[in-house]
Amino acid sequence: MASQDPTLLKLHSARSDLNTLLQASSEAQHNITQTETRFSLHQQSLSTASRRILPLQSLTMSRKALDARITRAVSPAVELLNTFKRTEGLQAKLVTFSAELSSEKSQQRRLEKLVEYVGCVEEVKEGIEKICEEVEMVVQRLQEVVEFVSRTKAADQGRDVRLKDALVTLKVLYEREVDEMRFEGLLDQALLHVQDEFEELLLRMKHRNLRDLVNHNGGEERELGSEMEVQALTRISTTLAANDCMDICIDIYLKARYRRAAKALMKLNPDYLRTYTPEGIDEMEWETLETAITLWIQHFEVAVKKVLLSEKKLCEKVLGDFMEGLVWPECFIKISDKIMAVFFRFGEGVARSSKEPQKLFKLLDMFESLEKLKPQISQIFEGESGADICTRFRELEKLIIDASSKVFWEFGLQIEGNIDGLPPPQDGSVPKLVRYAINYLKYLTTVNYKTSMIKILRTQQTWRGKGGSSETGGNETLTDEDLLKHAISNVMEALQRNIESKRECCRDKVLVHVFTMNTYWYIYMRTKNTQLGEVLGEKCMKEGYKAVAEECAYLYQKQAWGGLVKVLDGEDLREEGKGSVGRVVSEKVETFFKGLNEVCEKHGRGVYSIPDVDLREQMREATLRVVVPAYAEFLESYSEFLNKKGYPSVERVKGLVVKAFDGGRLRRKGSAASGDWNVARNSGSLERE
Repeated sequence: MASQDPTLLKLHSARSDLNTLLQASSEAQHNITQTETRFSLHQQSLSTASRRILPLQSLTMSRKALDARITRAVSPAVELLNTFKRTEGLQAKLVTFSAELSSEKSQQRRLEKLVEYVGCVEEVKEGIEKICEEVEMVVQRLQEVVEFVSRTKAADQGRDVRLKDALVTLKVLYEREVDEMRFEGLLDQALLHVQDEFEELLLRMKHRNLRDLVNHNGGEERELGSEMEVQALTRISTTLAANDCMDICIDIYLKARYRRAAKALMKLNPDYLRTYTPEGIDEMEWETLETAITLWIQHFEVAVKKVLLSEKKLCEKVLGDFMEGLVWPECFIKISDKIMAVFFRFGEGVARSSKEPQKLFKLLDMFESLEKLKPQISQIFEGESGADICTRFRELEKLIIDASSKVFWEFGLQIEGNIDGLPPPQDGSVPKLVRYAINYLKYLTTVNYKTSMIKILRTQQTWRGKGGSSETGGNETLTDEDLLKHAISNVMEALQRNIESKRECCRDKVLVHVFTMNTYWYIYMRTKNTQLGEVLGEKCMKEGYKAVAEECAYLYQKQAWGGLVKVLDGEDLREEGKGSVGRVVSEKVETFFKGLNEVCEKHGRGVYSIPDVDLREQMREATLRVVVPAYAEFLESYSEFLNKKGYPSVERVKGLVVKAFDGGRLRRKGSAASGDWNVARNSGSLERE
């Protein structure tokens, strides 16, 4: 019963577990005691080992520090040596490229090889620069390591020796070979070769035949050099500048391109430019000077718009990267300055030379050409560098404006100063001065010169600070047409004063009217329906010239032929007796034919010449209307008194008058014709005809 009691069973089980637990705890205690003993022994061993290893650890750290210092010094040295090897390889490559350039015949291939050659030069230069930058630092670091190793004895003898040998080698390299590579080696030779190639390439770039541009009035000037040539030049210039050869590069460029530009212009044969002083220009024949000015205008335009413009574009492409673009404008101006100065010098000489009338039109041509060139001048020579050329261009234009104005005004003064107190031409014809002046003014008012002359006058008016004149009502500004009219009217008034002075010196009453009629009629007819006539105005033309010519025509007819008509007047015959009428009629006829003979003879000899065909025909018709009817009426009225003696018929008198106005034809007939005037003495034979 007791053994089956659950409580007792639980108690016996608990007691058994406690015994087991106590036994395990006792064993664990025993193990812990043993472990502590072993741990204490190990700790003692570690302390002893640590004390023994400590010196070795310190030595290891020193070794690592030494290795790091040596590596820091040796690695750049190794890299430097590798750079040396690469540079030496590039130098050998330069030699090969140089030989290939010399033997290459194809221009395109040669340019490609030249670009490669220049690239190789740049690489050599970069390698040498790298060596120069690093060698001193490498030597210094090796020196420090060698000194440290020698002082501390930290390295073995073999390493110490190797380090010292490396130091000595680098020092020798630094002291000898680096400077030689820099200044006396293949790089220096290569740069000289590149300079030669640069000059040769610049000289090879030629301008097209400028005569074609002149003869064909322009055409576009092609740009200088191909794309490949410009690329090669740009690469070379950059390389030379990077190698402290910028001054040499610029000098080569300036000499080569000026030579090419000047040579291109010299092919136009501008020998006239050698004469540029006012005195020298005054000594030139007018035809020679006229041709020279024409050529100057053409050549100046070609020089600016073609040659110098293309030179500017090339200069900007080749030297544009120097000093942020500050170098090439100066270089271009240096090339242009001498060329422009030669053209300026000639133009200034022409403007300062004597103010002869015929120069006006060439001066106006020069002015117009400068006006057309003004935008190109401002564009091509822009900026501070081109200021002097632009200033001199403006000064030249001012000189030409002033010279043109003076020539025109002095032309009027010369006409007035030509009042020499001499009578008009012996035949009453138009003086050469009048012909010259009218043709001069007609030419001036053509489309080619009218606008230019107005610009000249307007500019001169502006310079003088005149905005108007009394003729326009005080301060009212003159229009362009009025400005030109005022100037030309002054010349015409001077011409009229010259004509009037000759009238006053003429004693022949008929000749003075013939001269005045011819002259004013010439002025009127030569200006009518022309641009000169438009400028002067229809009113001025009619009142100033036509009316005077018509008045003088009337006076001429009255003086030359009116006396003959008066002779045939029958008023005085009414007072005569029948016995004396026949005698008086005969005397009148004799007197009439004597006067007719004198007048016709003077016309026939050209004493009273009427050169203008229309005017001569008008005067002939008017004279016929006056003389022939009067003679016919006289014959009819007194025919009974003339029956006993033969006299020329009315038709014959008409023919004689007609011949009188055809003096040139009669003069060509010679002496046989002159007998026709002796109508009174040969009246019988003439009647039989």
